[in-house]
Amino acid sequence: MSTDIRSAPETSSPAQGPVRVERRLSRLALWGLYLAGIALGAALSAATGFSITSTAVYGVVLGTLAVYVATRVVQGRRKATDRLVTCLVTSAFAVAMIPLASLVYTVLSKGLARFDGDFFSMSMFRVVGEGGGAYHAIVGTLIITLVATVISVPIGLFTAIYLVEYGSGRLKKAITFFVDVMTGIPSIVAGLFAYALFTLLFGNDFRAGIMGAVALSVLMIPVVVRSCEEVLKLVPNELREASYALGIPKWRTVVKVVLPTAVAGLGTGITLSVARVIGETAPLLITVGLITGTNLNPFDGRMATLPVFAYYQLTQPGTATQAFLDRAWTAALVLIIFVMALNIVARLISRLFAPKTGR
Repeated sequence: MSTDIRSAPETSSPAQGPVRVERRLSRLALWGLYLAGIALGAALSAATGFSITSTAVYGVVLGTLAVYVATRVVQGRRKATDRLVTCLVTSAFAVAMIPLASLVYTVLSKGLARFDGDFFSMSMFRVVGEGGGAYHAIVGTLIITLVATVISVPIGLFTAIYLVEYGSGRLKKAITFFVDVMTGIPSIVAGLFAYALFTLLFGNDFRAGIMGAVALSVLMIPVVVRSCEEVLKLVPNELREASYALGIPKWRTVVKVVLPTAVAGLGTGITLSVARVIGETAPLLITVGLITGTNLNPFDGRMATLPVFAYYQLTQPGTATQAFLDRAWTAALVLIIFVMALNIVARLISRLFAPKTGR
């Protein structure tokens, strides 16, 4: 009995040629080149007359050029172009952050001097020098902004609903046009409008917080309309059509389907609209003016507000000049905190009330 033994065929590996290793610059090397360009730009700026602006311009140009040339030599034209655009975008972001960082640092360094309990619990009634606080201005700002919100939100939201759900033809185009015009009007014009309106109705001597609230609402309404309109447009039409297929009337579809779906975006837009007007100064200078005491009634008498308080503390200091300046910077710091808090609230609303996807 013979056994046929067959040997397994030998497999030969294909001949391998030279492996091309792509050369590339590490991230650390790129940052080193960029920083070297900035250092060279600082030296060039110092040689030609040092200034922060020239240092930034020279540094950005030379740093970007160094990264581009090195990448072009090592990795080729395509990668060098990508690095060039990246450097330009990053540099633009850094330059845009310089004024913001400078503003925050200046307000913090000068505003913390009076950021104490007296500033939030005392008014300027019978205070002519040091001491006192902005309690009356903080309360006035909150009341006037609240009244302006109560006026603006229903008008702006209903207008946005009409434009998205019901409007058509020339009327819709006319409303959209006037909303766009109102979005760009100067804030002083809103103050003059409110002043003229209440002067015609109640006489020249009438001053009240409601005047400032109406002026702020003129600025706030178009922002609410635009933000709410864009959010309502994002609601899928399939949801509306499914509701109509079930025999649900249009108004009920808007109330039960469209608005709940868009509630996160609506809340965010309205909150950012409040942040837009809370720091306005010009309309309040014309309408409500300034008092040193506390007034909680927006329909009777002048009311103090933080922007106007800071303006007068800065422009009309008394004998204790430094005390007035400290109060002005602290008022500016409190305004920034208010705006930042409103932006945080807007983000929380967007996150908490966003429609849940998935199971």
